[in-house]
Amino acid sequence: MPRGDKSKYTDKQERKADHIAEGYEERGVPEDEAERRAWATVNKDDGGGKKAGSGRGKDTGHPAAHKGGRKGGAASASRSAADRSASAKKGAATRKRNAEARAHK
Repeated sequence: MPRGDKSKYTDKQERKADHIAEGYEERGVPEDEAERRAWATVNKDDGGGKKAGSGRGKDTGHPAAHKGGRKGGAASASRSAADRSASAKKGAATRKRNAEARAHK
């Protein structure tokens, strides 16, 4: 099987790679690079294409999906201190209001 041959991948793995590639493209990654990263992610999650034989269907745990939170830090860092503070105050007020509502039940 030559390098790059996708015949051993399941339909689910192919759908997964398409979905991941779309996400990269939405963030401005070129199409060929998005495709390359998507298949690398599928390989990391599933250990490559599926081989013949019973008992091979093991849960992957989706290790690559656990990296998702790393993107969130950049969004927060690009906001001003005043924006973050206002957001924190709003959240605190909501939590306080919810706690009071639960206490009165």
